Amino acid sequence: MTRTVVAQGTFDIVHPGHVHYLREAAAMGDHLTVIVARKSNVDHKETPICSSAQRRTVIDALEPVDEAILGHEEDIFAPIEELDPDVIALGHDQHHDDAAIEAELERRGIECTVERASPREPAAEAELLSTRLIIDRILEQRG
Repeated sequence: MTRTVVAQGTFDIVHPGHVHYLREAAAMGDHLTVIVARKSNVDHKETPICSSAQRRTVIDALEPVDEAILGHEEDIFAPIEELDPDVIALGHDQHHDDAAIEAELERRGIECTVERASPREPAAEAELLSTRLIIDRILEQRG
């Protein structure tokens, strides 16, 4: 029986922290689908620089990812209902409330667990594990 995992995120500028998260998510099962947030659904931080389609294409090309799809425009749980995963993998620092997700899954009759990936420390002092920090560095050095 295939154990399916769903990971999700914005993935605006892909960095080693994203790769770590997706590798850990892939290790939680046999098939990893990544839901890439549409720009219209990103309301907890700055609007992504790259288009939704571009971000999906980049994530789909990564080795741990079996498929990448765009999120639903109105209902972020709609793809999860359709995919019916065994696990929802969250990044260690994603803003989501695990208990609220579990409650919504139960309300919709979706039986799966919610697990968090571990944090990843920078391998070197100059390594940036945040899109915001990458943008800040670009502005500082080239802005």
